[in-house]
Amino acid sequence: MSQSHFNHVFLAQRVSLLRTLERMVQNHSTAEDLLQETYLRVSRALGERAIDHLEPFVFQTARNLALDHLRARRIQARTVVEDVPMEVVEGIAAPASSAEDAAHAQQLLEQLNLSISQLSARQQQIFILSRVHGHSYQEIAGQLGVSLSTVQKELKLIMAICISVADRLNHS
Repeated sequence: MSQSHFNHVFLAQRVSLLRTLERMVQNHSTAEDLLQETYLRVSRALGERAIDHLEPFVFQTARNLALDHLRARRIQARTVVEDVPMEVVEGIAAPASSAEDAAHAQQLLEQLNLSISQLSARQQQIFILSRVHGHSYQEIAGQLGVSLSTVQKELKLIMAICISVADRLNHS
């Protein structure tokens, strides 16, 4: 397959690809970005090997990119927001924060780190698997050999500690 043949196929299927991506990600600009990434990935693949069935390959590449995007968005949302009140999330220093805000955020991180270091080894593991690696409660329970209820209770306790640290720091 030549690059010019791929360009022809891509242009002929562009509208259909874009509609498919928009349905999947529910956002026009994200779908456009994924469409561009699809073009780049397929072009790169064509340079590395022959592709016998180009059109299905293009659609599968676009679909995989959309699924990866949705998975990353779901993990990020679960990691950042789950069990944490919005005012705590919004209270974290913004990128254009003042030196005072940055110092406050640093102090908060130090206090959270201290609190987390005082948790049991299992609690630390649960926290890291959930909040850093984005594992589901079920995956954590299976990996640690504990019940789903144990994971839920431990995470609830850990998040209460984190919120308490943030509240203390915000009111001092």
